Formats: sequence, structure tokens, C-alpha cells
Amino acid sequence: MKRRIFLLEDDMELSDTVAAFLRHEGFDVIQSFDAQDATQRLYEERFDLWLLDVKVPFMDGFSLLKRLREEGDETPAIFITSLHGADDATRGFAAGGDDYIRKPFALSELKARIEAVIKRRYGTTRSRVEVADGLFFNSEDFRLYRGDEAIPLKPKEARLLALFLQNPDKVLGKEEIFEHLYDYGETPNEGSLRTFVKVLRKHLGKSRIETVKEVGYRYVSL
Repeated sequence: MKRRIFLLEDDMELSDTVAAFLRHEGFDVIQSFDAQDATQRLYEERFDLWLLDVKVPFMDGFSLLKRLREEGDETPAIFITSLHGADDATRGFAAGGDDYIRKPFALSELKARIEAVIKRRYGTTRSRVEVADGLFFNSEDFRLYRGDEAIPLKPKEARLLALFLQNPDKVLGKEEIFEHLYDYGETPNEGSLRTFVKVLRKHLGKSRIETVKEVGYRYVSL
């Protein structure tokens, strides 16, 4: 399955250029030209990543993403901006952005940033990975599958599993895990982390995720 990217950019020529390039690179791209249309589409459809221009009609990209984050949507987002101040970058991360790229930019740089954010957020680049006997994790929809039965995971549970799959048999410290799971402005919580691990052990088996005392956790590969 192709990764789905939502592109909000009011410069139609730039939007068409970016969309054509990303489609050629194997992505499925949906375009939008103002925040009003974007808001409706983002509520109705699921995407793997959002590319959000900052200066668009009806609402700026920072405010749009902040509203979506407040409503619990954790889809990764990259800002496209003509702003160059350090304060603007800080505001973008505070709104919940994962990265930003300044205009003008090379299309190859945009692709590299997209791939880096997708890898960091979803872990493995394979869409279907066996995580236990007959149990598979699909990074396209962040669900576990046993046969045709889908087992949904909460966003941070899925992100933790993706991180484990990216680092099999490696001890991951709590700080490293927190950095991966929690976005800018969120407060890491050890109690919540223990709950995420407990849920994953319920599905994968207790022996698959080892606790390394006072350090973190290790995912034991098949």
C-alpha cells in the first residue's frame, strides 16, 4: 500500500509540482488549497503524513495543526513555510509539528524529510511484520492482525510497538522511548508507559518484551 500524504498549499503551481513529484516517488497525494477545505478532509480521511503550508486562507497552518492535536489526532506533520525566524520554528513545534522545511526547497530534501518522519513515527518500512506466532503488525493502519481479525491499538501503543520492531533485541532506555512517543509539549509519564507495555504483552506474550530494571525495555525478536 502507498503512503497517503495530505498536501495543504495555496500556491497551486507549487502544489501541483510537489504533488507530481511525490506521486512519481510512489506516494498517494491529496491536495487542498485552503484551511477550510483541509479541516473537513482531515476529519473525514486518514493520512500517513500531513504537509501543511503556514500561510493559507481561513486559518494559518500552525492553528490548524494545534486544533487537530488538541482533538487527539497524532498524524505526523511537516510545515512548509516561507517564514525564516527562529520563533516561527519554535511555534511550529509547539503546535505539534514533527519537522518543517523552508521555501524555496529542493524536492529531494522534501522527500528525505518525509521519509525520515515516516520512519521515526512508524518505525519499520515494511507494512506487515510478524510479531508473534500468527500475529502481524501492519504499519499502514497501525493495527495488529490475526488472520483477518483486526486488533486496534491506541496511537502510542502502536508507536511503541513500531519502535520495538525497529530495534529488535536492543535495550531501549526510557528517555529514548519517551522521545519517540511524546510530542513537543507533552509530558512523559512512566505509569502510562507501563500500561502501553502491559497492553502489548497481552497481545504478543509476556516474554516478548523484557523489563531491564532501572533502564527500560527490550523487545525479543522471533
